[in-house]
Amino acid sequence: MTNPPTIHVLAAVPRESLARYRDHFASEPQIALALVTRQQEAVDHLADPQTRTDVLVLDARLGGTFEFVKELRQTYPRLLIVLVDEDADFGLPGQADEISVAPFAAEDLLRRIKRLAEERRLETLRADTLPPVRLFAKSLIRARTPAAMIRAAVEAIHDLDYDYVAFFSTDPAAPGQLTLRAQIGPPNLTSSAPQQQSQDGTLIGWVAQTGQSRTVGPEDRPNHPFVEGGHLQTGVCVPVGAALRFGALLACRAQPNSITQKHVMLLELVSAQLATALAKHDRA
Repeated sequence: MTNPPTIHVLAAVPRESLARYRDHFASEPQIALALVTRQQEAVDHLADPQTRTDVLVLDARLGGTFEFVKELRQTYPRLLIVLVDEDADFGLPGQADEISVAPFAAEDLLRRIKRLAEERRLETLRADTLPPVRLFAKSLIRARTPAAMIRAAVEAIHDLDYDYVAFFSTDPAAPGQLTLRAQIGPPNLTSSAPQQQSQDGTLIGWVAQTGQSRTVGPEDRPNHPFVEGGHLQTGVCVPVGAALRFGALLACRAQPNSITQKHVMLLELVSAQLATALAKHDRA
């Protein structure tokens, strides 16, 4: 029997509640827990390329939680967020995915986290049947080389109404650098696109290291020069490969705030298909 996948949880809670949360999560071996006591510590943890977070648990007693959740939604559109508010009479999640008003009663918080994680997994499996993903899967079958597979992925994403798309690959011969392998976009951008991105301090590097997707606007850091410089107003970067990190896919649009959770999920499915095809080619 296959063990259920580990759920990486970050809990931002008041200092006086640390022991309570730690003891509660200790009973669930499926969950890997990290605890912080300030919102800024949560921001730093989420931004750390060495950490992974599937679910954020945010205790309302930290204050300013609704605005904080709204801000996080812009940068981490696929992050699952559970708000804990024990002072509320009933739960209205709002920007959060769930709200628990009695987190420690009958393991309410644990059950909500596991249900959200399972729903996300099933959502991804169902989305795999979407027409764009099926069409891309067929194009991968026709592609015979890694370069052709990468090009097919970039073209498939561009066809989803993105203005600029690029794939950056990791290179064992150049540790710490990712190299541009394929791109589609306006000539003024493709002709000036950076050929390499460092793993430190760049959006491409952060995503490739963490294995987590991230959306950005011009003010966000880390970023890509085309979004940071205002040539494009919003972008999303998704990792290609989990156990084997092949690189990262970047997709950008000129229209601000036009990339939703569903858009990110679809790109993640394309990247997963590409990673599978590249891994099979490596084994052949």
